[in-house]
Amino acid sequence: MHEASGTIVALDGDFAIVRLDASGGCGRCHEPGGCGGGANIGRMLCSSESRDFRALNPECVPVGASIRLAIADGAVRRSAVLAYGIPLVALFAGALAGGALAGEAGSIGGALAGIVAGWFVLRRDRKVSAADPAMQPVIRPASAAGRAA
Repeated sequence: MHEASGTIVALDGDFAIVRLDASGGCGRCHEPGGCGGGANIGRMLCSSESRDFRALNPECVPVGASIRLAIADGAVRRSAVLAYGIPLVALFAGALAGGALAGEAGSIGGALAGIVAGWFVLRRDRKVSAADPAMQPVIRPASAAGRAA
């Protein structure tokens, strides 16, 4: 499991707004030779520089609580394969099919059509993944995370 520490800053129904801590891991994230693990988990979870995002809060952890956020290893790998693999395969499949039908111009058109088709597949999968609890980060109170380690 990949983990990051943070603080719940607000509640929104069954969700919590979590602010990830700037530090994490071994403390060598920004030093030469450091793995950057704490920074990498933050980038995986946050789509912007604000480091705030929504996560399901099934245990109703209150505002201000320190938490550990865990993401299953398979979820990260699956997301990476889908995000990079589907567009790449769709691009090549479209280019090969278009080239077989209409030469070079067909390859270009087929590649563009493949990218568009791959984008639609990713949009559909994003909706499916959002509903799958195994693909979601899990909020645990920081004290429970310490006992589990």
